[in-house]
Amino acid sequence: MTADPDQPSSEEFQKSGLICDALAIFDRAAIQTQIAALAAEVETGALRGETVKLLRAANKAGRATIAEAFAKAPFSARALTQSYSYLTDGLVMSAFHVATTYLHPAGAPTSSERIALIAVGGYGRGEMAPASDVDLMFLTPYKITAWAESVIESMLYILWDLRLKVGHSSRTIKDCLRLGAEDYTIRTAMLEHRFLTGDAGLAQELDEKLRSDLFSRDIPDFIEAKLAERDARHLKQGQRYMVEPNVKEGKGGLRDLQSLYWIAKYVYQVQDVAELVPIGLFSPEELDTFTKAANFLWAVRAHLHLATGRATEQLSFDLQVEVASRIGYEDRAGRRAVEFFMQDYFRHATTVGDLTRILLTKLEASQQKSAPLLERIFRRRPRVKPGYTVIHNRLDVADPDSFLADKLNLLRIFEEALRTGMLIHPDAMRLLTANLHLIDDGMRADKEARRIFLDLLLKHGNPERALRRMNELGVLSAFIPEFEPIVAMMQFNMYHSYTVDEHTIQVISNLTAIEKGELEDELPLSSEVIRKGLNRKVLLVAMLLHDIGKGREQDHSILGAQIARKVAPRLGLNKADCETVEWLVRYHLLMSDMAQKRDIADPRTVRGFAKAVQSVKRLDLLLVLTVCDIRGVGPDTWNNWKAALLRALYNQTREALENGMEALNREHRGAAGKKALRVALPDWSKADLKRETARHYDPYWQGLHVTAHVDFAEMLRELEAKNDPGEVVIRLYPDDDRDATRACFVMADHPGIFARVSGALALVGANVVDARSYTTKDGYVTDAFWIQDAEGHPFEASRLPRLNQMILKTLKGEVITRDALESRDKIKKREKAFKVPTHITFDNEGSEIYTIIEVDTRDRAGLLYDLARTLASANVYVANAVIATYGEQVVDTFYVKDMFGLKYYAQSKQDFLERKLREAISEGAKRARS
Repeated sequence: MTADPDQPSSEEFQKSGLICDALAIFDRAAIQTQIAALAAEVETGALRGETVKLLRAANKAGRATIAEAFAKAPFSARALTQSYSYLTDGLVMSAFHVATTYLHPAGAPTSSERIALIAVGGYGRGEMAPASDVDLMFLTPYKITAWAESVIESMLYILWDLRLKVGHSSRTIKDCLRLGAEDYTIRTAMLEHRFLTGDAGLAQELDEKLRSDLFSRDIPDFIEAKLAERDARHLKQGQRYMVEPNVKEGKGGLRDLQSLYWIAKYVYQVQDVAELVPIGLFSPEELDTFTKAANFLWAVRAHLHLATGRATEQLSFDLQVEVASRIGYEDRAGRRAVEFFMQDYFRHATTVGDLTRILLTKLEASQQKSAPLLERIFRRRPRVKPGYTVIHNRLDVADPDSFLADKLNLLRIFEEALRTGMLIHPDAMRLLTANLHLIDDGMRADKEARRIFLDLLLKHGNPERALRRMNELGVLSAFIPEFEPIVAMMQFNMYHSYTVDEHTIQVISNLTAIEKGELEDELPLSSEVIRKGLNRKVLLVAMLLHDIGKGREQDHSILGAQIARKVAPRLGLNKADCETVEWLVRYHLLMSDMAQKRDIADPRTVRGFAKAVQSVKRLDLLLVLTVCDIRGVGPDTWNNWKAALLRALYNQTREALENGMEALNREHRGAAGKKALRVALPDWSKADLKRETARHYDPYWQGLHVTAHVDFAEMLRELEAKNDPGEVVIRLYPDDDRDATRACFVMADHPGIFARVSGALALVGANVVDARSYTTKDGYVTDAFWIQDAEGHPFEASRLPRLNQMILKTLKGEVITRDALESRDKIKKREKAFKVPTHITFDNEGSEIYTIIEVDTRDRAGLLYDLARTLASANVYVANAVIATYGEQVVDTFYVKDMFGLKYYAQSKQDFLERKLREAISEGAKRARS
């Protein structure tokens, strides 16, 4: 068997960097020999089908070989992309060979019966992921002939039968020039054209014409078009640090790297990124960074395609775990493999942004890219301090040597940038990143360095901008080395939308927005507290350090406080301020936990919180830190429900701190509640009011707003008028102030009612955020549940009548809750990757009357119903339930008594209840995953 002279030897392909032996991927000579044998054996009409069978087997074998080699070398991305291109070349050229040699041989071809087969786009570049499209152009000298049409049709049918995703066009050279001139997307695809087979002379002519007539023109316009495409992509895909990034189209993804290469290729006519070093565009180190980022991103994309068997570009939570495992990451030091993997991903995404800036600077310097729009409008340059210069309206260093002679300049440049409102020039950024070693212990201890750093936080009204740029350039981690581990650190859960460092900067940016008065309507209490004045230095340093302990096995609040104890004095804070910063970092979750996981209507909750806080000054600082922290978790985390809880806790605690704890006693609150009801029901007789206020126990008057007391009074009257022991009265009320719907239920008391109501609400798709259950002295139960829809909003008023109807049906036993929930209580595929351990605690100190059972576990639709049913079957009386949801994790807190009205002190009883609750959680989880 003689080898095809057009086919390079296996050794040559090894040199070109395939992932394994070329002949193991696709042996073109052997395939062509087999095709020739088939052509001799079968009719021409049957040859296409036989060819497809042959090529399908070759494709399957080649893909299996590449995937196997990649599994052994999971970061060999460049070799992998070239291997898929090589395999595709073999399939495409074999199909062309069959079409032109056997199916439609041109006996005596005319000058118009010529075709050049050209690969374009990513395929033209020789970079293909496992499920990439095959983009082809059929180039003909003139208008397409009947022969060419037959060849193209037969060839495409072979490729389609092979299940390849083929994008194709048929064009003349004139078409290419005309369309490329009109459309930058087509011009970009042409930029990466590669001749495969057919008429080489025609392909050569296209190459020359493109270079002389198309690629030499409109350079500034081409750059602007590519950058506009990039900006539109970023707008659509969101922040670089979105926790489920799009590897191809997202910020810092492959398309950004490709745009960078397209611009360089168009402007400098280079064929490979390595050629950017000799012409001074990249340093060797920057080329190395580019190569590593490209290799990492291509590896991730290839593993995504192989894991799903299709062109998946979104790195969703479930796939993050899968890809991390395929690449070889492992769990260690209290963190999951997927978190280390995603930290590397985000760090590479950041470097892509840095490289883009470097390239654009060079283009500006050579006047290829238009000056920034604002500079074109306002030509007047701001005055800068000595040692700095302004280039293209960006702050640069006049003399690098004298700049580096004083280490403090590595911080001063950020101060000057904030003072002038200018962006830092990428050349200055390069200078900073190359000299981070100058930031040593001596500089960190320098008084002036501390002043500059604290002024960046406190004085210029935009600490977010300075911190973000310092973080991206590595200056922040160099100045505060304890910050380095949380840079690009991902928290693998659905609650946090950002990496830890980005979240920290978002928290500080929220404070800036409050200080500027931008959130007055949304956050009236925090705005008022800030207006009155608080210690901004303490607050900002605490914000900067509040999550610095994350990612280790120890509780991040405790570890963070220990780190703050070292860092705060180093930043020049006095002893009292250092202690306050340490306290804020240690207890930065306390107010949020108390407000969301405890019943703040219980006096002991507020009393315990007030004792922990000790002063109004600390309360003010903690409130603002808590609000900014919750808002910094993600764009949809903050809502009126959380605002109302925090506001109530703050006001009650402030009153207790200023006027003494007796302001919180039950009798005082109960009397106020009864008085408010009398005022709200002026038409009721004194006797009816006396009966209504006498029928309820004390906790009822503390736990509900007067609007709920009015509802219940009217509902009890309605129920008694019906005189039917099986009757249920329901009232649904949109509580917009709390971003929830209040669902009130009144019925005759009997065991298990709380569980039945929880089940009925789960069936209608309602998420319970808070629940109160009170029995009256005359045998009724008054339950109030605050519910939200799947998006975390109150139910629309138009849905309430139907909701009422469905709940009533369930409560009357017309629907069997357990059976009906079976199909709804499912965990979505992308959420199955999360591991949420179950923790159950019993607290007999947090409430005067009740034992508090806190269940921290994986959230799902039927969880509250399962837990409530378990407690009911163990004869546990549930008075209140407080539900706090954090993405896929939920904390259900139950205020309970036993059947005799006593707390659960005995360890044996607690153990029994814990075992039963864990069984219910485990059974429900199995059902949800099935």
